[in-house]
Amino acid sequence: MAGHSKWSNIKHRKGRQDAKKGKIFTKISKEIFQAVRDGGEDVQTNANLSLALDKARQANMPNENIDRTIKKATGNLEGVTYEEIIYEGYAPYGVAVYVKVLTDNKNRSAAEVRLAFNKNNGNLGETGCVAFMFQRKGVLILENIEGIDEESIMLEAIEAGAEDVVVKDEIVEITTSAELLDAVKSKLTQALSLKVEVAEITMLPDTYIPLEEENSEEVINMIEALEDSDDVQEVYHNLEIISQ
Repeated sequence: MAGHSKWSNIKHRKGRQDAKKGKIFTKISKEIFQAVRDGGEDVQTNANLSLALDKARQANMPNENIDRTIKKATGNLEGVTYEEIIYEGYAPYGVAVYVKVLTDNKNRSAAEVRLAFNKNNGNLGETGCVAFMFQRKGVLILENIEGIDEESIMLEAIEAGAEDVVVKDEIVEITTSAELLDAVKSKLTQALSLKVEVAEITMLPDTYIPLEEENSEEVINMIEALEDSDDVQEVYHNLEIISQ
Protein backbone atom coordinates (compact mmCIF):
# COMPACT_ATOMS: atom_id res chain seq x y z
CA MET A 1 0.00 0.00 0.00
CA ALA A 2 2.86 2.37 0.73
CA GLY A 3 3.77 2.61 -2.93
CA HIS A 4 0.43 3.98 -4.04
CA SER A 5 -0.68 7.58 -3.55
CA LYS A 6 -3.87 7.58 -1.51
CA TRP A 7 -4.09 11.37 -1.90
CA SER A 8 -4.32 11.13 -5.69
CA ASN A 9 -7.42 8.91 -5.45
CA ILE A 10 -8.94 11.10 -2.74
CA LYS A 11 -8.37 14.27 -4.77
CA HIS A 12 -9.92 12.69 -7.83
CA ARG A 13 -12.98 11.68 -5.83
CA LYS A 14 -13.30 15.10 -4.19
CA GLY A 15 -13.03 16.77 -7.57
CA ARG A 16 -16.08 14.86 -8.74
CA GLN A 17 -17.94 15.54 -5.53
CA ASP A 18 -17.28 19.28 -5.59
CA ALA A 19 -19.42 19.50 -8.73
CA LYS A 20 -22.31 17.90 -6.83
CA LYS A 21 -22.42 19.91 -3.61
CA GLY A 22 -26.15 19.43 -3.11
CA LYS A 23 -25.90 15.66 -3.30
CA ILE A 24 -22.80 15.62 -1.09
CA PHE A 25 -24.59 17.61 1.61
CA THR A 26 -27.50 15.16 1.47
CA LYS A 27 -25.18 12.18 1.89
CA ILE A 28 -23.25 13.77 4.75
CA SER A 29 -26.50 14.76 6.49
CA LYS A 30 -27.61 11.11 6.42
CA GLU A 31 -24.25 10.05 7.83
CA ILE A 32 -24.47 12.62 10.64
CA PHE A 33 -28.08 11.65 11.33
CA GLN A 34 -27.27 7.95 11.61
CA ALA A 35 -24.15 8.56 13.70
CA VAL A 36 -26.18 10.59 16.23
CA ARG A 37 -28.95 7.99 16.28
CA ASP A 38 -26.43 5.20 16.90
CA GLY A 39 -24.07 6.90 19.33
CA GLY A 40 -25.50 10.19 20.60
CA GLU A 41 -24.51 13.79 19.92
CA ASP A 42 -21.34 13.94 22.05
CA VAL A 43 -18.37 13.99 19.66
CA GLN A 44 -16.04 13.06 22.53
CA THR A 45 -17.64 9.63 22.82
CA ASN A 46 -19.01 9.18 19.29
CA ALA A 47 -16.12 8.63 16.88
CA ASN A 48 -18.43 8.13 13.89
CA LEU A 49 -20.06 11.50 14.51
CA SER A 50 -16.65 13.15 14.81
CA LEU A 51 -15.61 11.75 11.43
CA ALA A 52 -18.92 12.74 9.83
CA LEU A 53 -18.53 16.30 11.12
CA ASP A 54 -14.97 16.41 9.78
CA LYS A 55 -16.32 15.34 6.40
CA ALA A 56 -18.96 18.08 6.58
CA ARG A 57 -16.33 20.73 7.28
CA GLN A 58 -14.09 19.48 4.47
CA ALA A 59 -17.07 19.84 2.11
CA ASN A 60 -17.78 23.36 3.45
CA MET A 61 -21.22 22.27 4.56
CA PRO A 62 -23.04 25.20 6.25
CA ASN A 63 -23.25 25.02 10.05
CA GLU A 64 -27.01 25.50 9.96
CA ASN A 65 -27.34 22.32 7.87
CA ILE A 66 -25.25 20.41 10.41
CA ASP A 67 -27.16 21.78 13.41
CA ARG A 68 -30.52 21.05 11.78
CA THR A 69 -29.53 17.46 11.07
CA ILE A 70 -28.36 16.87 14.65
CA LYS A 71 -31.59 18.36 16.03
CA LYS A 72 -33.61 16.05 13.78
CA ALA A 73 -31.61 13.05 14.93
CA THR A 74 -32.04 13.85 18.62
CA GLY A 75 -35.73 14.63 18.25
CA ASN A 76 -36.75 10.97 18.23
CA LEU A 77 -38.69 11.45 15.01
CA GLU A 78 -40.70 8.41 14.03
CA GLY A 79 -40.42 6.78 10.65
CA VAL A 80 -36.83 7.71 9.78
CA THR A 81 -34.33 4.86 9.98
CA TYR A 82 -31.46 3.99 7.69
CA GLU A 83 -29.94 0.61 6.95
CA GLU A 84 -26.38 0.10 5.75
CA ILE A 85 -26.04 -2.27 2.79
CA ILE A 86 -22.89 -3.28 0.91
CA TYR A 87 -22.89 -4.06 -2.82
CA GLU A 88 -19.91 -5.56 -4.59
CA GLY A 89 -18.94 -6.15 -8.18
CA TYR A 90 -16.67 -5.25 -11.05
CA ALA A 91 -16.34 -2.25 -13.32
CA PRO A 92 -14.87 -2.55 -16.85
CA TYR A 93 -11.32 -3.97 -17.07
CA GLY A 94 -11.85 -6.03 -13.93
CA VAL A 95 -11.69 -3.09 -11.52
CA ALA A 96 -13.12 -4.16 -8.15
CA VAL A 97 -15.91 -1.94 -6.79
CA TYR A 98 -17.21 -1.90 -3.21
CA VAL A 99 -20.33 0.22 -2.66
CA LYS A 100 -21.58 1.42 0.73
CA VAL A 101 -25.27 2.33 0.82
CA LEU A 102 -27.27 4.02 3.60
CA THR A 103 -30.96 3.80 2.79
CA ASP A 104 -34.52 3.86 4.05
CA ASN A 105 -35.70 1.89 1.00
CA LYS A 106 -33.75 -1.26 0.11
CA ASN A 107 -35.69 -1.94 -3.10
CA ARG A 108 -34.98 1.52 -4.49
CA SER A 109 -31.29 1.30 -3.63
CA ALA A 110 -30.90 -2.15 -5.14
CA ALA A 111 -32.53 -1.03 -8.38
CA GLU A 112 -30.35 2.09 -8.67
CA VAL A 113 -27.12 0.22 -7.96
CA ARG A 114 -27.99 -2.57 -10.38
CA LEU A 115 -28.85 -0.06 -13.12
CA ALA A 116 -25.52 1.77 -12.66
CA PHE A 117 -23.60 -1.49 -13.06
CA ASN A 118 -25.63 -2.72 -16.02
CA LYS A 119 -25.60 0.53 -18.01
CA ASN A 120 -21.83 0.93 -17.67
CA ASN A 121 -20.62 -2.56 -18.62
CA GLY A 122 -20.09 -3.60 -15.04
CA ASN A 123 -21.03 -6.80 -13.22
CA LEU A 124 -22.85 -6.72 -9.90
CA GLY A 125 -21.62 -9.71 -7.91
CA GLU A 126 -22.48 -11.69 -4.81
CA THR A 127 -21.70 -10.57 -1.28
CA GLY A 128 -18.01 -11.11 -0.60
CA CYS A 129 -16.88 -11.27 -4.22
CA VAL A 130 -14.48 -8.32 -3.83
CA ALA A 131 -14.53 -7.54 -0.10
CA PHE A 132 -11.48 -9.74 0.47
CA MET A 133 -9.46 -7.37 -1.76
CA PHE A 134 -9.98 -4.43 0.62
CA GLN A 135 -9.03 -3.60 4.19
CA ARG A 136 -10.91 -1.18 6.43
CA LYS A 137 -8.36 1.44 7.41
CA GLY A 138 -8.03 5.01 8.61
CA VAL A 139 -6.30 7.51 6.32
CA LEU A 140 -4.90 10.91 7.27
CA ILE A 141 -3.57 13.42 4.75
CA LEU A 142 -1.44 16.38 5.87
CA GLU A 143 -0.46 19.18 3.50
CA ASN A 144 1.79 22.23 3.69
CA ILE A 145 4.31 20.76 6.12
CA GLU A 146 7.10 23.10 5.03
CA GLY A 147 9.28 24.00 7.98
CA ILE A 148 8.12 21.03 10.08
CA ASP A 149 10.57 18.22 10.73
CA GLU A 150 9.39 15.17 8.78
CA GLU A 151 11.00 12.78 11.24
CA SER A 152 9.01 14.34 14.09
CA ILE A 153 5.79 13.77 12.18
CA MET A 154 6.69 10.15 11.53
CA LEU A 155 7.72 9.50 15.13
CA GLU A 156 4.58 11.08 16.59
CA ALA A 157 2.34 9.20 14.16
CA ILE A 158 3.99 5.83 14.80
CA GLU A 159 3.97 6.40 18.56
CA ALA A 160 0.21 7.01 18.35
CA GLY A 161 -0.27 3.74 16.50
CA ALA A 162 0.07 4.56 12.78
CA GLU A 163 0.81 1.57 10.55
CA ASP A 164 2.37 3.42 7.62
CA VAL A 165 3.69 6.94 7.04
CA VAL A 166 4.69 8.23 3.58
CA VAL A 167 6.12 11.71 3.00
CA LYS A 168 6.32 13.00 -0.55
CA ASP A 169 6.26 16.49 -2.08
CA GLU A 170 5.34 18.10 1.27
CA ILE A 171 2.33 15.81 1.62
CA VAL A 172 2.11 13.21 4.39
CA GLU A 173 -0.08 10.13 3.94
CA ILE A 174 -0.70 8.15 7.11
CA THR A 175 -2.45 4.78 7.34
CA THR A 176 -3.88 3.57 10.63
CA SER A 177 -6.27 0.93 11.84
CA ALA A 178 -9.84 2.24 11.72
CA GLU A 179 -9.97 2.14 15.52
CA LEU A 180 -6.87 4.34 16.01
CA LEU A 181 -7.63 7.00 13.40
CA ASP A 182 -8.95 9.53 15.93
CA ALA A 183 -6.08 8.91 18.36
CA VAL A 184 -3.42 9.45 15.68
CA LYS A 185 -5.21 12.57 14.43
CA SER A 186 -5.39 14.02 17.96
CA LYS A 187 -1.71 13.29 18.57
CA LEU A 188 -0.60 15.12 15.42
CA THR A 189 -2.85 18.13 15.87
CA GLN A 190 -2.04 18.57 19.56
CA ALA A 191 1.68 17.70 19.62
CA LEU A 192 2.72 19.37 16.37
CA SER A 193 -0.20 21.75 15.66
CA LEU A 194 -0.57 20.21 12.20
CA LYS A 195 -3.59 20.80 10.02
CA VAL A 196 -5.21 17.58 8.87
CA GLU A 197 -6.54 17.92 5.33
CA VAL A 198 -8.31 14.55 5.30
CA ALA A 199 -9.23 12.14 8.09
CA GLU A 200 -11.47 9.29 7.09
CA ILE A 201 -12.17 5.61 7.47
CA THR A 202 -11.96 3.98 4.08
CA MET A 203 -11.59 0.65 2.32
CA LEU A 204 -8.05 0.41 0.96
CA PRO A 205 -7.36 -2.14 -1.78
CA ASP A 206 -4.49 -4.58 -1.38
CA THR A 207 -3.61 -4.22 -5.06
CA TYR A 208 -4.48 -1.74 -7.81
CA ILE A 209 -5.41 -2.09 -11.47
CA PRO A 210 -3.47 0.52 -13.49
CA LEU A 211 -5.28 2.01 -16.48
CA GLU A 212 -4.39 4.87 -18.78
CA GLU A 213 -6.69 7.88 -18.65
CA GLU A 214 -8.53 6.94 -21.85
CA ASN A 215 -9.54 3.50 -20.58
CA SER A 216 -10.13 4.66 -17.01
CA GLU A 217 -12.97 6.92 -18.24
CA GLU A 218 -15.20 3.85 -18.60
CA VAL A 219 -14.60 2.98 -14.97
CA ILE A 220 -15.09 6.57 -13.78
CA ASN A 221 -18.40 6.75 -15.65
CA MET A 222 -19.67 3.78 -13.67
CA ILE A 223 -18.42 5.18 -10.38
CA GLU A 224 -20.13 8.51 -11.09
CA ALA A 225 -23.36 6.74 -12.00
CA LEU A 226 -23.27 5.00 -8.61
CA GLU A 227 -22.46 8.24 -6.78
CA ASP A 228 -25.45 9.93 -8.43
CA SER A 229 -27.71 7.87 -6.18
CA ASP A 230 -28.57 9.69 -2.96
CA ASP A 231 -28.49 6.32 -1.18
CA VAL A 232 -24.86 5.59 -2.11
CA GLN A 233 -22.57 6.97 0.57
CA GLU A 234 -19.19 5.76 -0.70
CA VAL A 235 -17.77 3.94 -3.71
CA TYR A 236 -14.41 2.26 -3.12
CA HIS A 237 -12.37 0.76 -5.96
CA ASN A 238 -8.88 -0.40 -6.91
CA LEU A 239 -8.41 1.73 -10.04
CA GLU A 240 -5.09 3.52 -10.46
CA ILE A 241 -5.15 6.17 -13.20
CA ILE A 242 -1.87 6.42 -15.10
CA SER A 243 -1.21 9.89 -16.48
CA GLN A 244 0.24 9.90 -19.96
